[in-house]
Amino acid sequence: MSEKISDLTVLLPTIETPTLTKAELADMLFERLGLNKRESKDMVEAFFELVNDTLVQGTDVKLSGFGNFQIRRKAPRPGRNPRTGEAIPIKARNVVTFHASQKLKGMVQGDIPSGEDLE
Repeated sequence: MSEKISDLTVLLPTIETPTLTKAELADMLFERLGLNKRESKDMVEAFFELVNDTLVQGTDVKLSGFGNFQIRRKAPRPGRNPRTGEAIPIKARNVVTFHASQKLKGMVQGDIPSGEDLE
């Protein structure tokens, strides 16, 4: 029985998925481009601030070869409190959606070698 359990743990992917943080991005810029750590951190912060501000203004963001961040308007709708079952109206709101480019999808699926540029 213990052999079967250990075989399963090898075959099943872990629940925890690795993530890439802004700090790690800044470190990569530092290592790959030779920028100093402060410049690297500032560049990453400026990029995300620009994307954030653009989306807040209601403008979509297209990163060629990577994907599109779009603002979508959700209409008001009836909702329900899951604990009490009480009906609650949900207000109209804006949401951000991301659609990966075909190239990025191909790289993730392994159809396109990941060493290629995203452009």
